[in-house]
Amino acid sequence: MTRFTALTLLFVGSTTMAASDMPDMDHSQMSGMDHSALQGMDDGGMQPAAPSESRTPIAALTHADRAAVFTSPGGHQVHDSAINSYFLADKLEWQDADTAGTLAWDLSGWIGGDIDRLWLRSEGERSNGKTEDAEIQALWGHAISPWWDVVSGVRQDFKPGAPQTWAAFGLQGMALYNFEAEATAFIGEGGQSAVRLEGDYDILLTNRLILQPTAELNVYGKNDPQRGIGAGLSNTEAGLRLRYEIRREFAPYIGVTWNRTYGNTADFAREDGEDRSETRLVLGVRLWF
Repeated sequence: MTRFTALTLLFVGSTTMAASDMPDMDHSQMSGMDHSALQGMDDGGMQPAAPSESRTPIAALTHADRAAVFTSPGGHQVHDSAINSYFLADKLEWQDADTAGTLAWDLSGWIGGDIDRLWLRSEGERSNGKTEDAEIQALWGHAISPWWDVVSGVRQDFKPGAPQTWAAFGLQGMALYNFEAEATAFIGEGGQSAVRLEGDYDILLTNRLILQPTAELNVYGKNDPQRGIGAGLSNTEAGLRLRYEIRREFAPYIGVTWNRTYGNTADFAREDGEDRSETRLVLGVRLWF
């Protein structure tokens, strides 16, 4: 017997003995082995596959769950027949004028629904306990887009001069970048006409500290010496106010305004001993509810 034949017989015999040592092993069970657990294995390690179902199933939504989402306990109701209201004292301030301290106000508010509302506006000034300028407007507003309303109504002037009534037509709303704007045309008694443009913008320095630039421009159709108004561009007012919102509804502020008259209006002011332009320091409070 050659050496190669002897080694071959020795290898076959040892293999047969190893198989005979495991008589109780059921090899048929290997066919039922769950090989899915091996799908996540790779050459880098033994990683089981991710489970296909959550161990804690999410409960199905019920009608009570859906009702809780869409039920509002109170507040503004949108696109329905509910009547809502809003009032804003944008300016309620003391101004350090050249001649004397002046109390000034600019108020607005509305009552109504989402589409049609009654708007009220008022602004004016008092100096030395005397009302120098005062007006009130009552306008019906109709929404033509989510951000713009057309308005029409009446304006009543109490000062300066004798009371005067105007018909009013305009557009108001929010332009790009949250710029609040108003453009209103007026037709008064005796063929008088006027246009007023107003705008303001809030610059958030912090979540509660807000810088507000404002501007107003008035143009009249003809001279009105009794009220010190000249034809053309009559006057402009620019302001810069810094407010701190202690609460969203209550914010004291400090600022400065620049007032200037033009053309015949400046001539009327000069005849009354008033300056053509004036800078004022202002202290006030802004509130709404």
